[in-house]
Amino acid sequence: MVGLILVFAIAHSGLASLRMRGEEYIGARAYRVIFALVSLSLAVPLFIYYFNHRYDGVQLWQVQGVPGVHEFVLGLSAIAFLFLYPATFNLGEVAAIQKPQVHLFETGITRVARHPQLIGMTLWCIAHTVWLGTSFALVTAISLVGYHLFGVWHGDRRLYQRYGEAFLELKQRTSVIPFLAIAQGRQEFRWQEFIRPAYIGVAITIVLFRWLHPIAIDSSARVFW
Repeated sequence: MVGLILVFAIAHSGLASLRMRGEEYIGARAYRVIFALVSLSLAVPLFIYYFNHRYDGVQLWQVQGVPGVHEFVLGLSAIAFLFLYPATFNLGEVAAIQKPQVHLFETGITRVARHPQLIGMTLWCIAHTVWLGTSFALVTAISLVGYHLFGVWHGDRRLYQRYGEAFLELKQRTSVIPFLAIAQGRQEFRWQEFIRPAYIGVAITIVLFRWLHPIAIDSSARVFW
């Protein structure tokens, strides 16, 4: 599992590093398509392997029968999606329908945390590791969170290379730790920014993933590796 995550990390971050140079040669849309195809082709086997081996290793704890744990895991997973979601704010760019661009986001959830994907993945890993309680789940969680911590440094570095002083000013107004910049008075929370049709997609996604979860597990079990 660590090997699969490492391969994904090298490809994903490597292509992100080469984005500016690649877009000069083949254009932003073509590069986005290549980036998405490579990332998805490596992410799908990773998820299949995780589903099929989630109970491997040593059973470190067993709390699935404890009252409230199931609800805690579901709630934490739902909150995780609120942080993971900003990657799809510009669906037209994600799908390369519109010209993909690099943005300095400072609205909605990015006011709470500058790198919401790190927070979302951390919450997702905590929820699933608590539920599974295996050494396999724990090692996977540590590896995923470790990669996203690297992604924070890597992402900030790329934004600075592209935007320079403008990014440093944004960095001063935001924080990696949720609500820290708001608590320190460097940022303000604007709840109005969360009232937008796009967030209906968050709720739909949460419900959809909950419904598809057993289907995904069953489908993965048909892949014998």
